[in-house]
Amino acid sequence: MQDLFMLTDSVVTSALLWAVVVMTVMYLGRAQARQSITTLARMLHNALRMAAFGLRRAEQHLESRNREVLLAAGREAKERIVSREFERINATVVRDLGRYPEVQRTLTESIQRIDEDHQSTAEVPPQAPGWSKAVKAVADAADKSDPSVRDVLEAIHESMDRGQARSLTAYREASRKRHRLLSRMMPRWRSIQGTLKRMEASVESILERSRSIDRHMDEYRDIVAGSDRAVQTLSTSALVQFAVSALVIAVAIGGAVINFSLIARPMAEMVGGTSYIGAFQTADIAALVIILVEISMGLFLMESLRVTRLFPVIAALPDRTRIYMVAFTLTILTTLASVEAGLAYMREILLQDELATASLLRGQAEATVMTTEALWITTAAQMGMGFILPFALTFVAIPLETFVQTLRHVLGMAAILVMRLAGLALRIVGNLVRQTGVLLQHLYDVVIFAPLWIAGRLEAAAAGRAERAAARATSAREIDAQLQRDAALRGDAGSHHDAGGFDRFGEAPV
Repeated sequence: MQDLFMLTDSVVTSALLWAVVVMTVMYLGRAQARQSITTLARMLHNALRMAAFGLRRAEQHLESRNREVLLAAGREAKERIVSREFERINATVVRDLGRYPEVQRTLTESIQRIDEDHQSTAEVPPQAPGWSKAVKAVADAADKSDPSVRDVLEAIHESMDRGQARSLTAYREASRKRHRLLSRMMPRWRSIQGTLKRMEASVESILERSRSIDRHMDEYRDIVAGSDRAVQTLSTSALVQFAVSALVIAVAIGGAVINFSLIARPMAEMVGGTSYIGAFQTADIAALVIILVEISMGLFLMESLRVTRLFPVIAALPDRTRIYMVAFTLTILTTLASVEAGLAYMREILLQDELATASLLRGQAEATVMTTEALWITTAAQMGMGFILPFALTFVAIPLETFVQTLRHVLGMAAILVMRLAGLALRIVGNLVRQTGVLLQHLYDVVIFAPLWIAGRLEAAAAGRAERAAARATSAREIDAQLQRDAALRGDAGSHHDAGGFDRFGEAPV
């Protein structure tokens, strides 16, 4: 094979000859090679550009779809909030303002009683005795030195003292009666004040809820209009809700793991620790099934109570059927929680049996007896955890609903981001391919630089000769044109001599 490439006995000479041949062939096929490189680079660039354009269209479609889904979810959430606010206002109006006629009648009666009592407490000044003027006239007219007159006047004075005492007693009795009436008015005033405060609180609550409804309605109008501000607000809220719900679900998973550890060991004693289903123990699968059934019952309970809306079929059931379903799921959940409490107690017994057996084997029976006195604490704690954890896992339905509702938006945003980055990468690669084609053309020219240089020198020499020939031709044409102009001038002068027989001075030629 090596002899095939040896054109001469010298390796260097053969390499030089082959280099000359290759460069000559490459120079002869230079136009076709450059065209092939340009075509390939353009084809790859167009393909990558079309792929980037397709990703951009898909990204726009997905973004539009994600926007529609986000607005629909926000509209549904706002409708639910506004509906709930109207229900609360209705309940407040029915509970408080619905009794307004009765309250008004009570207030009117109380005010009338207070007015009557107030009129009854008006102070009437005691009237002076009618005979005081007559006594004054007798005292002015009679002789005071007369004993009979003096006796009469003393009797009159005593009568007036007795009358004044009786009037003072009557006045005090009337004042006491007025004070009793005024003290009886105080509870009515307090009752009226309490009623007015309750009415004020009810009206203030309605006004506050109306302001909240106005705010929610403004947000609802923005959502229906599909404004960018509403989309941005809903997107931020969805991301926050997704993060919070994911955190709560992670905590719930931790609780489920603890619950699994409480019942896995007793289940192994019940179903057998040597039984397997595939690569997993039957006891572990049974414990996992119990936990999943508890979570399912919790979901159905929350759906029946209309706390969550993951299953529209359950929310559309009649009220009586939902109540039956609530009772049924709560019964099953309580039963499973009791079973878990029993399994936790069984787990503690099994652990203590193992510890006792190990202690007997080590000869430490007395120490074991001493440590079993406080076992009821750990046993009660484990039984309490086994009973409470199933009910705690029931509330995982609330963050699960939020997680499911926001997951679609988060996945859509992630897909949009991936498509955008992929489109950017495709455009960058397309530009790199196009520039690589230009670079390959320049590298091709670098390989055949010698023939190109020679061809360039030859073309330059040919161009120089062509320029010189053109210059000479131009000079010859200019000389011919000058001769023709001179001949034309001489021809014009001769025609003047022939026509007149005189020169320009008016003299005849010699």
